[in-house]
Amino acid sequence: MAGDSTANDRPDAEDRFVFFGGKGGVGKTTVSSAYATRCAAAGLDTLLVSTDPAHSTADVFDQPLGDDPRPVDGRENLWAMEIDPDAEVEAHMNRIRRSLSDQVSPAIVNEIDRQIELAHRTPGAHEAALFDRFVDVMRSREEYDRVVFDTSPTGGTLRLLSLPELLESWIDRLVRKRTESIDLYEKAAIGERQATSVDEDPIVARLRERKENFEFAGRVLREDAAFFFVLNPDELSIRETERAIADLAEHDLGVRGLVVNRLTPAPDDHEDGRGARYLRARRETERERLATIRSTFDAPVVATIESRVEEIRGEHLDAVADALDVDAAAAAASDARSG
Repeated sequence: MAGDSTANDRPDAEDRFVFFGGKGGVGKTTVSSAYATRCAAAGLDTLLVSTDPAHSTADVFDQPLGDDPRPVDGRENLWAMEIDPDAEVEAHMNRIRRSLSDQVSPAIVNEIDRQIELAHRTPGAHEAALFDRFVDVMRSREEYDRVVFDTSPTGGTLRLLSLPELLESWIDRLVRKRTESIDLYEKAAIGERQATSVDEDPIVARLRERKENFEFAGRVLREDAAFFFVLNPDELSIRETERAIADLAEHDLGVRGLVVNRLTPAPDDHEDGRGARYLRARRETERERLATIRSTFDAPVVATIESRVEEIRGEHLDAVADALDVDAAAAAASDARSG
């Protein structure tokens, strides 16, 4: 395995959050898990967070993981957690139901419940529900020197990361509409009783709280995070990565580096059978695509990782960590100095 990097591809002391994105199936879980073990081995208290519905992080470490951080067996300074998107959606909707049933007039409770059920089925419901957990993890950052996210496949990741910017203006509009509706709807529903003032209205308070969460998340993502993409040496993966990087750039989120995973290993020099000829031809194609990756993207290639026959866990995970030229040891020294 080979790796290449420049001084600018490394997370520095301010990059408490490190994200590994990419299309489904490129090996994000392997790479993010390897990087997390690298950080932990360098002395950083590290939390690995999976938001990928496939939840293969538990398989990498061969132990059950849950919604809360758990120590990784045999790995000092390393914790891991898996967030279940379906469970988060259900919990999110139930919290909204409980909150609103106590805050609005009985006349509109049934309609709100119907709208919540519809929202549960809409595209983006998983990302919206995950956002609260996402913010919880970021707000608990003082417990860890580094938080590594094994993100969901590219499309979902970008929707999640773009939520702060997209929803800040949406929340502002909702607050204005809610302000206008208090006299019109609340008075109609409750008769002559005094309607709740805007400052006391629990729905407005909840909307403003969520706006603060969005603003906090957006600030952290732009000022305290590093983004890496994992891709395979094939045209589909290259095109997908190119689109994803462009989408991130639209939200002022830059990509620090690229990890090219699942390169074909070379046959032994003395081998000349059909399989060996196939491997050499495939490697030549991959060399051309690797050259395309280096010439297409501004972000540097920080690692090239060969495919393995064995499952990536244990000592094989350590070997992948060694191939990642993202210097966790240097970051650990910088963190110690900054503390």
